[in-house]
Amino acid sequence: MRHRRCMTVSLALALVLGAPIAVAQPTFGNPSPTAGGRTSQQANESADQALYQSVEYANRNRKGPALVVIPGEIKSNNATFTQKFTANNIADYAELELSNANFQVLERSNLGPVLREFELAYNLGDPDQARKFLRMGKLRSTKYVVKFDILKTEQIAQAQSGFDGRAIGDMAALAGVFSGSWRGAQAGTVAGRGIGSVQTNEATSVWIIGMRYKIINAETTEQLAQGYTEEKMEVGATSQSVLGVSQSQKGGVGLDTMVQRLVQKSVWEIDSKYK
Repeated sequence: MRHRRCMTVSLALALVLGAPIAVAQPTFGNPSPTAGGRTSQQANESADQALYQSVEYANRNRKGPALVVIPGEIKSNNATFTQKFTANNIADYAELELSNANFQVLERSNLGPVLREFELAYNLGDPDQARKFLRMGKLRSTKYVVKFDILKTEQIAQAQSGFDGRAIGDMAALAGVFSGSWRGAQAGTVAGRGIGSVQTNEATSVWIIGMRYKIINAETTEQLAQGYTEEKMEVGATSQSVLGVSQSQKGGVGLDTMVQRLVQKSVWEIDSKYK
């Protein structure tokens, strides 16, 4: 009771004196029944590598020009990627990172129903149509139009290895039988079963994803600059079973994370060269 009263008094004094109140970042529990267990630790260690990591953009303290991000093109024919992503998803990431780099980003949602016509004006390189939009409200200050295209999503390598102890286990059992003694046969059988129970497998696949960015003059629709970057995405799985005890693990960076990292690399280059 006394502790609660002290907290109330401290809060009241802080409000009266105008002192800042330290508020901790919210934390959340983990309802998983395996929380804290070995599998939980292994899975979380892998997941930690895929968490969002902010980028310290070189010119972040310098305010960048006003720009609009328009959805680019996904030129990959990979079904896994095209089913998961649209150009709007990539543009959303781009708006976030360009804002973090201190560019003045006009969100596409502010364009309302004219968004499609705005995109066509720049994709077709129509300066007259583009100028019509630049006379509208917040668009008057727009200097650049930026777009991000996916040019490549390709699985370029796959490797697999494993061990199956059944063949060696059978040989051990036969060796026991041929030993000519009862004890030798029994030992061979036990050893054969033990070795035969060993099953291990490991598989890895590597993808390459490539992104291009374009910077377009908002008034003339002329391309001012472009760049291209690639990243490797590795996905792996391991499994092991010995005497009925099994263990498996699967993980890797996902497509969402890869796209966001490609956007970050592209924005870092834009921030360094064209701000």
